[in-house]
Amino acid sequence: MRRLFVFAALAGLSLAPAAAADDGWTGEGSFSAGYTTGNTETADLGLGVKLNRELGLWTYGGEASVEYGETDSVETRNRIFLAGQIDRQLGDKLFAFGRTSYEKDEFSGFDSRLFVGGGLGYQLIENEVTNWSIQGGPGIKIDEVQATTTVRNGVPVFVPASTEQSLSVVGRSEFSHKFNEAVSFSNNSDVIYASESTQFVNVTALTAALTDAFSARFSFDVRHDTNPPPGFEATDTVTRASLVYAFGG
Repeated sequence: MRRLFVFAALAGLSLAPAAAADDGWTGEGSFSAGYTTGNTETADLGLGVKLNRELGLWTYGGEASVEYGETDSVETRNRIFLAGQIDRQLGDKLFAFGRTSYEKDEFSGFDSRLFVGGGLGYQLIENEVTNWSIQGGPGIKIDEVQATTTVRNGVPVFVPASTEQSLSVVGRSEFSHKFNEAVSFSNNSDVIYASESTQFVNVTALTAALTDAFSARFSFDVRHDTNPPPGFEATDTVTRASLVYAFGG
């Protein structure tokens, strides 16, 4: 049943770009192969979609991705990520935003992680070659922590599942630079700070155009948690190669 759900999600993501493009959205869809280290060492396949639409002073954005992998017919990777954001321009460079994100990663020690918040953002650089924006503000983070069993002083200790809800602060940096018409570099960082645990994600990517619509992308992701559940690693890394299809625009 779980595998059927994952494949259904992958199929849904593959159809999303065509449906969104017909409704005035722009964005990209991607198919990728990756290798993860940290809590698991495994290869996986993934699908992702990013959407964006501007209506006057408002900008609507969304993101969804699914990653799944098996080793010797045993599931070793199963991650779903969803995010949505609404921006409202307040000036030439200043904007307000509201953001929510949801993550389910069965091999991270958390059943799910939800964030809802908002704040202000500022466009530091905006031209045809380089773009850099930052944003930050308060929010609420809810972590559903898995039950675990660890060994302390030679004795197995059971730690029950729990729900951790806390006030938090989100920070985000989005940077991109075009070397030429075909090759571009990007570096995006996200931090969700809370007293119980702080999440940090950094994604560095190099994208090369193959045609007007298709590109090849090589990326390196770092995901770090300051207080993972007992028995889990604090840092995961993902090296990924993707075929990207741009639509709309």
